[in-house]
Amino acid sequence: MKDSRPAEDGAVIRRRRVCPDCGGRFTTFERVQLRDLSVVKKSGRKVAFDRDKLMRSVEIALRKRQVDPERVERAVSGIVRQLESSGEPEVSSDEIGRLVMDALKGIDDIAYIRFASVYRNFREAKDFHDVIDEITAGDIAAEPVKDE
Repeated sequence: MKDSRPAEDGAVIRRRRVCPDCGGRFTTFERVQLRDLSVVKKSGRKVAFDRDKLMRSVEIALRKRQVDPERVERAVSGIVRQLESSGEPEVSSDEIGRLVMDALKGIDDIAYIRFASVYRNFREAKDFHDVIDEITAGDIAAEPVKDE
């Protein structure tokens, strides 16, 4: 090992390594896993939590959007930290979806709408209008009041 240092608020250890055979250098990342989590699906079935599946879901929502990969990694790590620090061994798929929606709302509106269409199971165009209205209403509320 050539170098080791914490990354991402201490939740990840970044290590620079050197191959003893060829001398090539590479980086590995070791994540701290606080506990094993189970996800309770809508059907009631329980499956092991899969961070990679969470990352893929977020990446699908962000496909072809200009978002810094490090920002995506921080968002996913934040979601995982929230889930692990809840103290509960089981988490519902609905709770994970809500956390992803919250994270995407702060990253990219289009990704938020894409994810919402699956998470909320949109059936018609009106469902898209409702979410867009929800986003734009939030933007209007966030704008400062202008003096005339």
